[in-house]
Amino acid sequence: MTSSQVLGRVLALAALAFAATGAFSQAPKYDPSTETTFKGVVEQLKLVPPSGTKSVVYLVLKSTPDNSEVFLCPKSFLDQIGVTFKADEAIEITGSKVKQNGTDLTLAREIVKNGETLTLRFKDGKPAW
Repeated sequence: MTSSQVLGRVLALAALAFAATGAFSQAPKYDPSTETTFKGVVEQLKLVPPSGTKSVVYLVLKSTPDNSEVFLCPKSFLDQIGVTFKADEAIEITGSKVKQNGTDLTLAREIVKNGETLTLRFKDGKPAW
């Protein structure tokens, strides 16, 4: 990944974080017509912003040519349901592929981890949190 691609991702995440922390209404909309299911391996879990009470959670996957970023939900929702993600975990994601400031992003609807399904959004894309 070139330095300009890294900078582009950082700026896109910063913009999304700004939108997400103010109100989730500015974040990209879930589009069921772009829904896909794919497998990946967790590289890292990102909190945006990294501290504070309104952090949102992203997973960075390492199993694709360009490491994919997946928006999960507010950190408080993961804390509430007691789910964690660790590096090198294999997962399956069902979600909507969208663009956020020119960067590819998947809005996760369901994640299958260790044979259990975690529902983050309903089939129409509305958040479960």
